[in-house]
Parts: sequence; C-alpha cells; structure tokens
Amino acid sequence: MKKALIIEDSDDIREGIAEMLDLAGYETFAAKNGKIGVDLAIKHLPDIILCDIMMPELDGYGVLYLLQKNTQTANIPFIFMTAKAERADMRKGMEMGADDYLTKPFDDVELFNAIESRLKKRSKPVGFRSAGGDSASLFESMKAKGKTRSFASKQIIYVEQDEPAHLYYVKKGQVKTYKRAKDGRELSSTLYSEGDFFGYESLCRSALYAENAATLSDSELTLIAKADFMEYLLNHQEIANAFLGLLSGSVQEKEEQMLRLAYFSVRKRVADALVQVAAKFGQPDSDTCTLKISRDDLAALVGTASETVSRMLADFKDEKLIEKSGNAIQILSIEKLKNVKQ
Repeated sequence: MKKALIIEDSDDIREGIAEMLDLAGYETFAAKNGKIGVDLAIKHLPDIILCDIMMPELDGYGVLYLLQKNTQTANIPFIFMTAKAERADMRKGMEMGADDYLTKPFDDVELFNAIESRLKKRSKPVGFRSAGGDSASLFESMKAKGKTRSFASKQIIYVEQDEPAHLYYVKKGQVKTYKRAKDGRELSSTLYSEGDFFGYESLCRSALYAENAATLSDSELTLIAKADFMEYLLNHQEIANAFLGLLSGSVQEKEEQMLRLAYFSVRKRVADALVQVAAKFGQPDSDTCTLKISRDDLAALVGTASETVSRMLADFKDEKLIEKSGNAIQILSIEKLKNVKQ
C-alpha cells in the first residue's frame, strides 16, 4: 500500500483529499501545519507528499527546505498545493525542487494524475547504477568510507581558493562558511550542525572553494575523500537526488540572504539572524532558546559591525525579547523576533 502525506491547514480540504486517497487504496497521514507535517514525513517516510504553500508557523517552502536537508526524506516526490496561481509562486516552488504543482480547487482526476505521474517517474530507471539498498543505508556506507577528525572551536577547516579534497559531514558540533572582504570583515553564508554535509558545492562544480569554513564550537567531522564521494554521486541516483536538493536549497538560502542585506534594516536583520541560529542550533518546536554565539559571529551573519549588533541586542533586551548572560543569548520568544518590524 502506497503512503501519502497531506499537509494542509484547511480542515475541509485536508479531510477531502484524505478521503479521496483512502478510497483509492492509499494509506494517508494528515497534518494541519508544516511543523507537524515535517515530523510525520520523517516518522512515516511516505511515498508522496502533498503540501499547501500558505500556512501558519511553517509555510510550504519551509517544509520542502527542511525535508530536502534530511537524507531520509530528500527523495520523496513533493507536490505543492495552493490557491494562488501566480507564476512567481510556481517558479519559486520548482526552483526549490518541488516535483509538481496543483492549483486549488482541483478535482480527483487532476489529483490522481499528478500523484501517479510522480510515482511512475520515481520508479523508472534513470541511468545510474543502484546498490539496491535504501537511501539511508547508502549514506551510511558512504560516510563509513570517511575518517573522523576532531576540530577545536574557531579552527579553520578550509579557506577560499583551496583545492577541494573532501566532502565534510558534521558528526558533532557547529560549523560556519563565510566570505572575507578585503578590509577583513566577514560575511557568513551558511551554518551547519549535527547531521549536515558541507563542502559539496565546489566538489560538484570541480572548482576551487569559493568561501572559507571554520568551526563555531568543538566539533567532530567525517572527511569523505573526493573520489569516494564522486563514485557514490555518479553511481547512485538516491545520492545524486539528495545533493541536487541540497544545492537547490543552498542557492535559495544565499538568494534570501542577499535580499535581506539589500532591503532589510539592521534591526530586522539582527532579529532574523537570531531566528536563523535558533532554527539551526536550538530545540525544534520550542519558542525559547539559549544560544552561545559571539557578537563577531552574529555580526558576520548580519553583515554589519559587532558594535551595531551589541546595540540591537541591548534594544531587544529592553523590549523583553531576549536576555543576555556573558556570551549566551536567551531568546524569550522566537515568534516575536520573527515579527520584529523594519
């Protein structure tokens, strides 16, 4: 029996789709918001996911991004559903890696055609040799080829213009990638935590590193030799699909960062940076979080001076959004930080 996950905040629509799929012989799981949907996807590993775009708490784009970051869910066919038929929404969804797009209202024939088309496409051989195992076991066997190394906090992993020799996997700790300007200022691009791969962009492009990487805390990293990574990438479709999803998400993340730098006030950027760090290093489904991040590292995420970040943090403390204790920042409400105005 095929499994389908429906993520939709409208009770009537969600229950209607579930009823249709139940009658067609699917085992269905339903979620009323994106956060629940991500949890159900990881728990049940459905064969197909149908997801609304405009939802509270976590929208459809956020759901797709999180599922593509998880090696177990990255290859599940994903169909967006939305009442908005604007080309910009369709283009954004497809660029992020969605497999199809349904505009509400749709009938049962449209629904089944979209699902069956995605499932048939997924089952067809696409020219890569398969090891026969599931995606999780493939990733485990690839990681087993690597060697684990310990890195101290603030230790450089690689620098811009280095020749890439490894794919990196974070077993423990926290890592950042960043660019350094000619005047010495840093601009962080991406944060990585336990379970993340990094360094794959340059390997996939056969290019020198375009940025630097360093640890934010004491870390354990698995270093997978370039030759081993390329062997898995070229010979296993599941691995190729997963890293295509990661590349797509990375591009999207950098585009959003450039938009924030161009159009958001410093106040809004500092708030968003705190939310970003909390999402990466905090506990899921919690509105509070304690972060241990230096003002310099936070300033590199924001793209401003550390003194400016300190002033904004003082303002947030006065507004009862955060508390500070040495190098630790306690976020009192992540949701309120998300809603900080320009």
